[in-house]
Amino acid sequence: MPSHFQRFCIYALVALVLSAVATWGLGLFWVAIGGGGLPLHGWIAMGLGVAGTVGLTWGLMALAFKSNREGWDDQVDNGLDPGRAETDET
Repeated sequence: MPSHFQRFCIYALVALVLSAVATWGLGLFWVAIGGGGLPLHGWIAMGLGVAGTVGLTWGLMALAFKSNREGWDDQVDNGLDPGRAETDET
């Protein structure tokens, strides 16, 4: 059974490979629609954009799962929520 760190490295590698494939595919699509060749700075910018999007999505989803697992969502006081008062009184 791989350790937590090994699983993290595997997931990070898979995300990196998927990002590279997506970036390459977007570059090919750009050339196919007549956009011309993508210069080096374009490849770098697109790669950083894809990697940043994947990283941000991964991080936010991890925080959402952690918050749900540890019960932080249940500790919120929703007393000022106007829609909640109607459902609590029934």
